[in-house]
Amino acid sequence: MLVPLKKCYIRMMYNILKPGRIAVALLSLILLSNCGTAKNNVHKSDDGFVRIFDGSTLNNWVGDTIYWRVEDSCLVGVVTPATLLKRNTFIIWQGEMPQNFELKVNFKVSAEGNSGINYRSEKMEGFPYALRGYQADLDGAENYTGSNYEERRRTTLASRGEQTVLPPLAVSTDSLQAHIGNNQWLPKVVTGSLGDAATLKAAIKKDDWNEYHIVVRGNHMQHYINGVLMSDVTDNDTVNRRFTGYLGVQVHVGPPMRIAYRNFRMKKLN
Repeated sequence: MLVPLKKCYIRMMYNILKPGRIAVALLSLILLSNCGTAKNNVHKSDDGFVRIFDGSTLNNWVGDTIYWRVEDSCLVGVVTPATLLKRNTFIIWQGEMPQNFELKVNFKVSAEGNSGINYRSEKMEGFPYALRGYQADLDGAENYTGSNYEERRRTTLASRGEQTVLPPLAVSTDSLQAHIGNNQWLPKVVTGSLGDAATLKAAIKKDDWNEYHIVVRGNHMQHYINGVLMSDVTDNDTVNRRFTGYLGVQVHVGPPMRIAYRNFRMKKLN
């Protein structure tokens, strides 16, 4: 049963919103219900991790405020029927980004949501708030959560459950598109399995908060969800790999969606 506050909220939204947006308002209410249970504190540090989102403002973060805002101590990205995207857009952290690092963040995504955490990425000239580079992928359907996807470049470098090595291209003038098939980077070599697909997917909590833990050192990248290693990439492609760049989070082209992030913590590694 809905508590009285939520009933009043629904009646109010019904009166002020067009019918096609009622579902979005309800989704907003549901996803925000637990958003503020863990407050952010930019000054707090534990085990070398420092918070990079203060939970109150967008200080040190730059993105399109049509899509990004702070709500109840969370960094929230929302796409509505009135703001559907023609291309993916990011909010980008402006602080110093170490070459080697660990990143931990909690996320909660709507059922049809699609997002990701980009790192070692470059800005795209002529496209505001667009990034190109490595991405810790995530989605509400849990098809891609935990995989390593390179936005606007080599596509999927490791699907969930894969340990891969990326060999060098033969020559620097090779076309990237010629090496992509079914949204997968074809030259990758799968060197091992990280577990049964069903078991790995079961480690991801549906319609709830999950923790992403990204470990990046040199050319080695590991993505964990709730403490479970989901993808492992060693990038030996000296032409296309990157060791520096921007950190940002994404809202994706597609249906209306909502993504909430909280407790961004980063630790510099040697």
